[in-house]
Amino acid sequence: MQIHMKKFRLYHLIQILSKFEEEGGPLDGFLRRYFREHKAVGSKDRQEICAVLYGIVRWRGLLDYLCSKPLSWEKRIQKYLEIKPETFKNDAKIPPHVRVSFPQYLYSRLKEHYGEKKATSICLNSNDTAPLTIRANLLKTSREALLKTLGTNHNVSPCKSSESGITLEKKLNFFSLKEFKEGLFEVQDEGSQLVANQVAPEGRAHVLDYCAGAGGKTLAFAHKMGNQGQIYLYDIRPHILEQAKKRLKRAGIQNAQILCKKKLKKKGYLGRMDWLLLDVPCSGTGTLRRNPDMKWKINDSLISRLCLEQREIFEESLKFLHPNGKIVYATCSILPEENEEQVSFFLKKYDLKLTQPPFLSFPTPSGMDGFFCAVLTR
Repeated sequence: MQIHMKKFRLYHLIQILSKFEEEGGPLDGFLRRYFREHKAVGSKDRQEICAVLYGIVRWRGLLDYLCSKPLSWEKRIQKYLEIKPETFKNDAKIPPHVRVSFPQYLYSRLKEHYGEKKATSICLNSNDTAPLTIRANLLKTSREALLKTLGTNHNVSPCKSSESGITLEKKLNFFSLKEFKEGLFEVQDEGSQLVANQVAPEGRAHVLDYCAGAGGKTLAFAHKMGNQGQIYLYDIRPHILEQAKKRLKRAGIQNAQILCKKKLKKKGYLGRMDWLLLDVPCSGTGTLRRNPDMKWKINDSLISRLCLEQREIFEESLKFLHPNGKIVYATCSILPEENEEQVSFFLKKYDLKLTQPPFLSFPTPSGMDGFFCAVLTR
């Protein structure tokens, strides 16, 4: 590769890697804090630093194998700038999980479930850069109109599977765009859009987004209701629901309300929901190219804890479902333990049935991330 970084950028890259290793937490959040505290790092500096940083985090397993010992961030950076990691994918002298720079535990699970060829493909695609995909807000515009507007200044193309999805060829500061400020679109992976589309409320339906987060899935299906009926958003993290409130307002969604734990306990909500969306906490194995630091934290203990949490969420939310209602169980995982095996458990324990075959996607080059979704009913 033979890329040379300016000393200023190299200094901050080493600082970021060293401090992040000490503090931990999600990488994207750490970077936002770091750049807020170091305003001398300009936009072009940040762009190159982040490009190299994410590459190193993705390929750390291979870099550690290739670097001389003792290891250091300086050695890893130099090695990453010298090589093309993909050229080692067929090197038989290197263990298979190291060639694709995945922890042995996770690579073995993928190989067990999908075979060596598919597992290798998943890992390599997960080490690639994720595309920038947005979703047209069909309450305010159409995809065709948005393609035309954005296409005057940017290279854009319609997504292949999502009817409201648009892919941008180059990353840009979408927060500054007039169309974003007007609520004409939201950033959302195509696979996530397809999951949200499984929620299909009619008329004056009542919908509960039980693990709502910042409201991404609600924003994607709300247009189907035409501001009729009622959408309820609940999450155990009140601060993230504040973000959802702002996004709902910008999108022009007027039939949604935020529920705190106290409000949710009111009897009026029991057995009322026509649709129950459970976008449950998961390993995120389908979205590792956006969060490459997470793959190094996945282990058997984490998966077991998440599976238990998913079952607890399903059981505690089921009491809100109308007798004729539907549940959309969703993850951004590609592990059967969190997906098909969980659905089999739910079907048997709660005497439910699938309304259609589950949806499953894998990370693909320049395409969608990995997601799972199943629609269940009584």
